[in-house]
Amino acid sequence: MGTILFELALTFYFAATIVSIIEIFKGGTESSKPMLFIAGAGFLIHSASIIYRYAAAGHLPVTSMHEASSFFAWCIVLIFFLLEYRYKIGIMGSFIMPVVFIMMLSSSVLPREIRPLSPALQSYWLGIHTFLAFLGNAAFATAAGIGVMYLLQEHYLKSKHLGGLFKRLPSIQVLDEINYRLITIGFPLLTLAIITGALWAESAWGSWWRWDPKEVWSLITWFIYALVLHVRLTAGWRGKRAAILSIIGFLTILFTFFGVNLLLKSLHSFS
Repeated sequence: MGTILFELALTFYFAATIVSIIEIFKGGTESSKPMLFIAGAGFLIHSASIIYRYAAAGHLPVTSMHEASSFFAWCIVLIFFLLEYRYKIGIMGSFIMPVVFIMMLSSSVLPREIRPLSPALQSYWLGIHTFLAFLGNAAFATAAGIGVMYLLQEHYLKSKHLGGLFKRLPSIQVLDEINYRLITIGFPLLTLAIITGALWAESAWGSWWRWDPKEVWSLITWFIYALVLHVRLTAGWRGKRAAILSIIGFLTILFTFFGVNLLLKSLHSFS
């Protein structure tokens, strides 16, 4: 049953991605109702898939690469719908849904068996720490998508190409505001994730910090987004610079998520 739900969610996200890409080449500024309906159906099925796996495993399903990629995608879709409800930016799905589909496609080719938790993971901190981390990273992922939209809109303005996609993208002021709001949401979530991770490490291994590769890269990510907020508030770095930094930050997150797990030996490596 869990496999069927996951595959259905993947199929709906693929369909939503295709519709969202088509939207780039169509006119109009309203939200694409077919895309939102398909993505919404995929999100509900995806939620059911996660709940089913939670019931089967007895813990939040984030302890393997398959589970983590799937849950990361789910968090991104959650942030996307919250933004859609607030701002109603129809074309935003064209920049977010492809990322969601790639995450789900990556998850689909990874081993799906449910393995027993190691003693260190058998803690209430598992759900708290990982949920904060994934939700914060999802906010940063969405901020990167908004950053790409900003760079495109700025390019159209500078080239004085004020037709086509330019008319359907929000103003650079609105995109800059959304980018900033997402980072101000993601940063405290990441901060809490690092703090709860340190508390968990102390209870599991007797040490707050072990200079584990994932801990180090998470700290690097934290410093990047701290820099984004700092230079925005003190030096007035907005717009293009903030958009570029948000994209760089997300690339760091991707390396922390995939690179550390696949290339480096870490206590945080997924099974």
